[in-house]
Amino acid sequence: MGLFRRAPRRHAFDTGALGSAADAGSAAAKAAKAPVALGLWADGLGKVATRSLQIAIVIGIAALAVIGLQQVTVVWIPVIIALIFACAFAPLMSWLRRRGVPSVVATLITMLAVVIVLGLAGWLIVWAVRNQWDDLYSQAEAGFQQLVAWINTLPFAPTDNQIQEWSDQVIDFVTSAQFGSGALAGVGVLANFVTGLILMIVVLFFFLKDGPWLWEFLLRPFRGENEARARRIGDKTVVTLGSYVRGTAAVAFVDAVGIGIGLVILQVPLALPLAVLVFLLAFIPIVGATVAGILAALVALVANDWVNALFVVGVVVLVNQLEGNFLQPVLMGRTLKLHAFVILIALTIGTVLGGILGAVLAVPITAVVWGAIKVWNGPNEPARWAQKKAVEPAV
Repeated sequence: MGLFRRAPRRHAFDTGALGSAADAGSAAAKAAKAPVALGLWADGLGKVATRSLQIAIVIGIAALAVIGLQQVTVVWIPVIIALIFACAFAPLMSWLRRRGVPSVVATLITMLAVVIVLGLAGWLIVWAVRNQWDDLYSQAEAGFQQLVAWINTLPFAPTDNQIQEWSDQVIDFVTSAQFGSGALAGVGVLANFVTGLILMIVVLFFFLKDGPWLWEFLLRPFRGENEARARRIGDKTVVTLGSYVRGTAAVAFVDAVGIGIGLVILQVPLALPLAVLVFLLAFIPIVGATVAGILAALVALVANDWVNALFVVGVVVLVNQLEGNFLQPVLMGRTLKLHAFVILIALTIGTVLGGILGAVLAVPITAVVWGAIKVWNGPNEPARWAQKKAVEPAV
């Protein structure tokens, strides 16, 4: 196997009469100073090849892990969501435990409060949609008729025969077997959603009730410095996820209230459902605010006119500027602040791997990973490769 040896084999020669002690010492010194011959894997190209092979192996393992997780999304996604909620409710659970409330009672109180809040929000949305749906439907129909009339004035407007042909194609697709299989697939997705929701509720119950004991059980294999590092990472994860969820929820609530008040003043229909939608989409950084603003402007355009829609856009931009420049730094702090470039990359990867839910979970997971790196070597000591240098350009 001499082909893969780091250094070529050295051969000994008989020095004969020159083998005195002084000559031997001189020869040894010369041999030490002589350049060492490099093997096939020890030169520059060999090191690059070795590093490339290591990177390929790591990427392959990561790809296999992602593929495996995609097969069991109905399990790990509810667990992650339950973990995020448990971290968000950790201060409330600690407060109740310090006052002598049993863990089971504290867990039931917390989950009951969540159910009441979500149920109240759902009832308000249904009530608002039911009261305003007829008016919105008639306004949308009138707006659609105006749009069709405007399209007919264009030089390239479709003819009646083309419109009838498109209508027939839509009817054929709806009545086809392909549409039926898609509907059955939708039923399967709904079943997976219900299963995941039930699993998330059960896991959340145990995380809230037995979270400290579960964490101590997971720490049993670790000893010494590894245990200290695991505890630091666990504490940082709880703080990061909890602060992220609570801070994002506070910012989203202020956004929803501000935009909702603006929609009410501008007399835009469905102001309350749109405000709730703003609250939900605010959990997707950067993209969520844009989508919410577009939807609100479209409703204003259909229900009222383009001037009203422009005012809605102005309200959305004003509220988002207030959020970005004041609310987020105050409510979330700099410890959770990620660069916009990192957020965009995380959102893209999360969306590709997990769709909308992946986009929601991408940023908090990235924040947790960065938080673990920041306490890798100590409470305030990041990993060696992530430590700041003496001179860095100001951001």
